[in-house]
Amino acid sequence: MSLKERLQQDLKTAMKEKDTFKRDTIRFLMSAIKQVEVDTRKELSDEDIVKIIQKSVKQREEAAQQYKEGGREDLYEKETKEAELLKTYLPKQLSDEELRAELERIIQEVGATSMKDMGKVMGVATKKLAGKADGKRINQMVKELLG
Repeated sequence: MSLKERLQQDLKTAMKEKDTFKRDTIRFLMSAIKQVEVDTRKELSDEDIVKIIQKSVKQREEAAQQYKEGGREDLYEKETKEAELLKTYLPKQLSDEELRAELERIIQEVGATSMKDMGKVMGVATKKLAGKADGKRINQMVKELLG
């Protein structure tokens, strides 16, 4: 079952169960996917959909942070819950140990020895680990390993 089919199935289930929160969150995501499909005039792959979900999660986490700083606990809760729901559609994230091992392999592969080689490592790592680790996490760990 493709990611898009899974989303459509979960949307139907949420509607049957009258789960308005889940229904609205999935609908918003589906409309974002549809918009990209219309703009690019092509059917999106699961990889493309994962990128859209990651972007949506990031937007919600940033908005949640803004609401928390602004003292809007109600909106903070809503954004956080939406981000958590969307994360369930993302591939399993690598643990710190798995990420470290993967990055050490990439560093060996590209022959990186210092921070000067950070760009080379990040280029390969972001492609290889897309969807499995957040760019910020990858960046921090690469700095740690090369620094």
